[in-house]
Amino acid sequence: MNDNARVVRVVPSGPVMVEGPVRIEMPDGSVVESDRFMVAICTCRRSKNYPLCDTSHRKRQSAQRPA
Repeated sequence: MNDNARVVRVVPSGPVMVEGPVRIEMPDGSVVESDRFMVAICTCRRSKNYPLCDTSHRKRQSAQRPA
């Protein structure tokens, strides 16, 4: 494998973690950039910072747990 390859981790019931920095090109042509060393990409679409994860998926999971 190439030493320059980015590492992508899929977190069950959570975001996709990508080694940064990243440049995300959105379908509407806009661009989201992050210079963080690890970037969480939202997969639930609940994030107020979409496409970046703000942990909104955690709130949904805890609301679904039985008391």
